[in-house]
Amino acid sequence: MMTNAAGEPTALVTNIQKYTIHDGPGIRTEIFFKGCNMRCIWCSNPETLSALPQLGVYPAKCLGRQKCGRCAGACPQAGSPIRFDADGVIKAIDFAEYCEGCLRCAQACPAGAVKIWGTAMTVPELMRIILEDKAYYERSGGGVTLSGGEVLLSAEFAELLLKECKKEGVGTCVESALNVPWERAQAVLRLTDLLITDIKHMNAEKHREYTGSGNERILRNIKKAAEFGVKILLRTPVVPGFNDDDENMRATGAFIRDELGGAVIQYQLLPYRKMGTEKYASLCMEYPIGDRAVVPRGEWENKIAELAAMLTDEFGIPAAAGSGNKLPL
Repeated sequence: MMTNAAGEPTALVTNIQKYTIHDGPGIRTEIFFKGCNMRCIWCSNPETLSALPQLGVYPAKCLGRQKCGRCAGACPQAGSPIRFDADGVIKAIDFAEYCEGCLRCAQACPAGAVKIWGTAMTVPELMRIILEDKAYYERSGGGVTLSGGEVLLSAEFAELLLKECKKEGVGTCVESALNVPWERAQAVLRLTDLLITDIKHMNAEKHREYTGSGNERILRNIKKAAEFGVKILLRTPVVPGFNDDDENMRATGAFIRDELGGAVIQYQLLPYRKMGTEKYASLCMEYPIGDRAVVPRGEWENKIAELAAMLTDEFGIPAAAGSGNKLPL
């Protein structure tokens, strides 16, 4: 676990979203932790993949080198890694060759054209933000959701944070792929009111091809979580050509019915939509999925609804299309 200069435990946070309503019941504060041990090709949050702070570049916000130029002036490198176009607008940072990751350019930028992804935060700092909206949680049955990236890569810190939430009577939810040793997951889940996790594919090799990891440990841990007694909101991000076929969907339905008992309060089929393109560009990263999964929105949403209806009818599981459905808590 990381610590700051004062010896306090810290974790890298990429974003804090207030008043969210889709990742758990009620009104919530959602905290996104940095670092992920999977590489799903449809991921819309590339800023959470690396476990280190990163710089994102947003040319549309740049004031121009002649008018401002503070980023270049703050860089300690003799051969600055900051690249400008012919009009003096920032276009990229050469991370591979020159950038040492000091982050001074982002700290100097007055317009937000260079953004730091990943801020080290302590438990007290996060609790102050969480408790600002405690009244909303109490009225709506909401609370805090820890997400990522993969929050369980910061399990020790998450455990400390959830303990403080419990002391303050704040509802707790953790969103995780569960692709970690069970002992790490268990320590966090004992402080969790609701687990959000997903089954991306039932075939291990197909899963590995599209996510960079097999599914064996994930499925074992989902079963253990069900046996552990935690309520589960289960999801599948349905991606055209990857996991939308009837064979895979029926295998998933059978697994939920036969292996998870009554732990799953809802099974949500989330229609893939290409999001996060600006963030990929800002990080000088290519979007791995490209255009291979483009389907007209209406057609795709109709198919998701049909799959949810089939799973409910054939397997008796609480399947739903999308994440906007009321949770039966």
